[in-house]
Amino acid sequence: MQKILNFIGGEFVAPVQGKFLENTDPSCGKTYSLVPDSIAEDVERAVLAAQKAFPSWSQTPVAERSALLIKLADLIRRDLDLLAAAESLDNGKPVHVAKNLDIPRSESNFRFFASAILQFHGETFLSDDEALNYTESSPLGVVACISPWNLPLYLLSWKIAPALAAGNTVVAKPSEVTPMTAYLLCKLAQEAGFPAGVLNMVHGRGPEVGEPLVNHPQIKAISFTGSTMTGRRIAECTSSKFKKLSLEMGGKNANIIFADADFEKALATTVRSSFSNQGQICLCGSRIFVEKSIYEKFSHELIVQTQKLRCGDPKDATTDQGALVSKLHWEKVIASLETAKKEGGRILCGGKPPVLSGDLKNGYFMEPTLIEGISHLGVTNQEEIFGPVATLIPFSNEEEVIEMANSTRYGLSASVWTSDVKRAHRVARKLESGLVWVNTWMFRDLRTPFGGVKESGVGREGGAEALKFFTETKNICIALK
Repeated sequence: MQKILNFIGGEFVAPVQGKFLENTDPSCGKTYSLVPDSIAEDVERAVLAAQKAFPSWSQTPVAERSALLIKLADLIRRDLDLLAAAESLDNGKPVHVAKNLDIPRSESNFRFFASAILQFHGETFLSDDEALNYTESSPLGVVACISPWNLPLYLLSWKIAPALAAGNTVVAKPSEVTPMTAYLLCKLAQEAGFPAGVLNMVHGRGPEVGEPLVNHPQIKAISFTGSTMTGRRIAECTSSKFKKLSLEMGGKNANIIFADADFEKALATTVRSSFSNQGQICLCGSRIFVEKSIYEKFSHELIVQTQKLRCGDPKDATTDQGALVSKLHWEKVIASLETAKKEGGRILCGGKPPVLSGDLKNGYFMEPTLIEGISHLGVTNQEEIFGPVATLIPFSNEEEVIEMANSTRYGLSASVWTSDVKRAHRVARKLESGLVWVNTWMFRDLRTPFGGVKESGVGREGGAEALKFFTETKNICIALK
């Protein structure tokens, strides 16, 4: 059985107390590796290592930092198959999904920020020939990067890449549920030649690792992706410490389909946006609003297409739906279906674990599920389920659907489907979401800002926003007279 180790000061080390957690293959429910059960002392060692490395790393020429990030990206590409298999084994998602999405996007994150840092520059302001103002940016110091279990390497690299590019040193905490690709990333960073202490990885649980990390006085900024509950806890812990925070949290995203939409494209994308990664993506459209005049036709076709999705072995190239990430999360999703039934919800398809054979019969699988008949204010339509469960809700006009879409405490993303350009602009502006897609979903340009409003997030990631977050800006004013 493989034993994962922490990565501190350029070396792989066991946790201080020598204790480990079991890491489970969600497709069969069996333990296949051990993860460090770290504590505050492990965090302290990592922060000290990062502090020691910071002066040299922050003064390393930008071109050299960029070259190391590109080398790391090259190694990720080289190990695509290995990393995809590891991501699938840890998370339960199909291997082909990890190979075509998670790992390539992780590579792209390092490549993008390796290039972006070379173009990151300040501004100049000439004040009536009396003074010249110019700005410059400097790295913050030691920063914390805390990532979730749904897109493990992808979202971890989304944070680490800009932090390192900007000249910070990093202490990262991946989810203890999906630690394997974070561990493998450290091996690649070591191979690429990153100086000791520049990147540190401490595995373990939130209260024992995450909380000491965010509370550490030498941590200057925290980039977190995860649940709203944990994000709120981080905000509470740091409210009096004036740390920089970037919090990307939950979502209850609306997918709005008007009658004039491209029917076939809207249908195919709705299947994908509802059930990709078993619905375990913060951007999944879990509330599907359909204009009444096409509701019956669209819902019928959506059921047909959803029932075609195949649950099965993540290693099988024909599998559409892998396992949910853990038994605990699987049980939470099942419980949400019971809540939906109590609210009067009618299950149109799915709604139960599939019957699988062999080792898979003990895996954490769930059929993709569609539900109708629940008020937009019901618990099912207000609380994040984060699984292969979506609801269908008819609407009559723009005003009604905008009100329903905005009724939750979340505001991460939304999709609008219409051929009316004026309507697209109108609705997009009125939706309370940090990101609105029109006639598409999950299209990402790494230059654009990413983040939510309300309880979906604080701050923005991506492009220049990420580099600004991981730096401090200074204005220098020089008198010319």
